[in-house]
Amino acid sequence: MTQAQPVALWQQLQAVALALVQIRKGTSGTAALDAVAPALRPGVQALLFHVLRQLGRAQALRDQLVSRTPAPLADALLCSALALAWDETAAPYDPHTLVNQTVEVAKKNRNTQGQANFLNACLRRFLRERDALVLASDGVGVEAPGTSLQAEPNQSGLVAKWNHPLWWIALLQRDYPEHWQSILETNNQAAPMAVRVNVQRTTREDLLAQWQQAGVLATPVGDYGLVLDKARAVQDIPGFADGLWSVQDPAAQCAAPLLVNTSGKLKQSSLRVLDACAAPGGKTAHLLELLSPDAQVVALDIDAKRCERIDQNLQRLGLKAEIVVADAAQPKTWWDGQQFDAILLDAPCSASGIVRRHPDVRWLRRESDIKQLAAIQKNLLKTLWPLLKPGGRMLYCTCSVFRQEGELQVKTFVEHNTDCTLHPSLGHLRPQNSQTPAALVDNLAGDHDGFYYALLEKRLPA
Repeated sequence: MTQAQPVALWQQLQAVALALVQIRKGTSGTAALDAVAPALRPGVQALLFHVLRQLGRAQALRDQLVSRTPAPLADALLCSALALAWDETAAPYDPHTLVNQTVEVAKKNRNTQGQANFLNACLRRFLRERDALVLASDGVGVEAPGTSLQAEPNQSGLVAKWNHPLWWIALLQRDYPEHWQSILETNNQAAPMAVRVNVQRTTREDLLAQWQQAGVLATPVGDYGLVLDKARAVQDIPGFADGLWSVQDPAAQCAAPLLVNTSGKLKQSSLRVLDACAAPGGKTAHLLELLSPDAQVVALDIDAKRCERIDQNLQRLGLKAEIVVADAAQPKTWWDGQQFDAILLDAPCSASGIVRRHPDVRWLRRESDIKQLAAIQKNLLKTLWPLLKPGGRMLYCTCSVFRQEGELQVKTFVEHNTDCTLHPSLGHLRPQNSQTPAALVDNLAGDHDGFYYALLEKRLPA
């Protein structure tokens, strides 16, 4: 059997830079990584995520080294090298090696051959003047809540320190005057691998015992979850192919129990449940795992390819739902006129709560996106509410920490719908991990992403 040849670092750095160029053009990190050769992908993803988590710092350093931003690929190479090398204690490779291999990429690519010497000079200067350049990149900045960041000079220092766009930092300062720093710190740390046990096929105790025999260690979280000691390929963990578990963050695992366990009648048979905006199907599957086998679950999503993923996931788990490719905001195109007993609305959002798993999100989003997404959420709430039976419940959720997409959205909806009751629910969950100070832990224990949950009931007519 032929042994796979080791991948040269310059090849990985080249793929990282190309992916960064695509992300800066608006392509998601997932799509950019899908274009990378399978043999390169694991190493490239690790390096790319490191770059994205340090991109604000890298761009601040870049601005000190050049008088004009280089062409896209050369700039991506420069910023990638700076992001990977600026902190010697956290650098994945020796900084001198990173510089040499970055220049090697430039020499091998015809689009950057003419800039190889320029990149070499910039990066060599960085190595010589590292401490002074890093100190200067911090700038002055403003950290007082309620302060207008845009009005202050040297704001690149805040972006360099927190590695988020300035508007994002300002929005968190406004929404979380006591917690914004903790949110940003957590966003910049990698999230552990978490899974949800399929209680239709096994128990958490039995799965833990099976994993322990295979050398896979994990810790229980919530009612159905496990957090692994380290990330692994799903194929290397017992029970995946058999549908015993699914990858899902503990915060996302709250959706189905909130909708099902808070209303005993949802455990009755012959109920109709809508999972709007359902792809890729994690919450759909969890609903099916908890509901009666006779319940009818409609999994709706506008994206046909993502609906294929719902089908694949359900087949692996041994579950069935009616999968519909349609726009939830256009019920005339898909609704049969029969109201639902329960609706799960996991609305499109900024994904600002899952930045630690998707570090590209912060650089893809624009401030104007929040207003546009809030309008979509408002319309979905308004459109789907009539599809709910009186006495039925709707769970509205987003994987966002921004209050405009959560608390404020629901507050406005309840004020304008007199037949709506807001039940106690989790509200805004801030991303947190094992390093989160006890005083800052929110209303969900353990390591989890940022999320928002609101449980709404349609009151029966008087």
